[in-house]
Amino acid sequence: MFEFAWPWLLLLAPLPWLLRILLPPADSGEAALNVSFLDELEGLAGRRARANLPAWRQQAPFAALWLLLLLAAARPQWVGEPLPLPASGRDLLLAVDVSGSMDYADMQWDEQPASRLTLVKRLLGDFIEGRRGDRVGLILFGSQAYLQSPLTFDRHTVRTWLDEALIGIAGKNTAVGDAIGLAVKRLRERPADSRVLVLVTDGANNGGQIDPLTAARLAAEEQVKVYTIGIGADPADSGTLGLLGLNPGLDLDEPTLRQIASLTGGEYFRARSQDELKAIGESLDRLEPVAQKPTQARPARALYSWPLAAAVLLSLALVAHALWPHPRFAQRLPRKLTRLKPLFAKRPRWSRRP
Repeated sequence: MFEFAWPWLLLLAPLPWLLRILLPPADSGEAALNVSFLDELEGLAGRRARANLPAWRQQAPFAALWLLLLLAAARPQWVGEPLPLPASGRDLLLAVDVSGSMDYADMQWDEQPASRLTLVKRLLGDFIEGRRGDRVGLILFGSQAYLQSPLTFDRHTVRTWLDEALIGIAGKNTAVGDAIGLAVKRLRERPADSRVLVLVTDGANNGGQIDPLTAARLAAEEQVKVYTIGIGADPADSGTLGLLGLNPGLDLDEPTLRQIASLTGGEYFRARSQDELKAIGESLDRLEPVAQKPTQARPARALYSWPLAAAVLLSLALVAHALWPHPRFAQRLPRKLTRLKPLFAKRPRWSRRP
């Protein structure tokens, strides 16, 4: 359907004629000489006076130029049929622990040993891709917390940043409280019913400036819902690491993670294997569904370039008409070129006699 985005601009169409009526005529301040035989002079010159043309013919090109400019300014457009468009969903930040302990290879991926961070990248990467309609962001935290990706609809870029995360890039310790505080800072300006933080860690808070429970209370005040995920195999399943006297599963502070989730209205999940972490992603999809009330959008194709191009061509035509050579000059031009022709004629070549 054809329509104008700003149709009220068409009301300016009579403006030039109103100004001509209301404003006094321009006075150059110079004396004018009335010549009664102007028509005869211009007839001898081979050119018809513009004053002999009817008034409407003199004003028609300029009126057309003014109307074309108004049409372009009113933004004509062709609007298509309404198309369903999902409304903006939740604002979801994913905070991932990249401390040194996340490099422990006590997890399984396709029956092969894998580090905790590798499993998080592969499974939560699919979780990010599935959040269509949500703004998704990424926080990486170790000794400090850093915003790796702000909230955006570009889920593919967020997943790329997650895939490129390295162990120890934010320090070797675990600053859970700082990660929650940074998330609250980024989510507090978003709608209150859409603030969600998913925090993934494998240890206890041993770095940063903010206590995790203090940060959780601040998140509760700002209506940020925090889902905590504790990752890592059970101490009994630590394999070679357990034989060496290392039990990475004992570092996980589950009571604190549960309390954080409880204070903010979220839930705590325990991920000991690939299947459990995958089930957690599905549970988050159920608890925080993506789809909201659908909206409709009508695609619009701008058409202002057509009247604007016509106005430019008409302006060029008026300028060309004003600068067109005088008829008598056009008749004399071939004669002048004929006089110049001998100057460019070929001269005979000189030859020596034998």
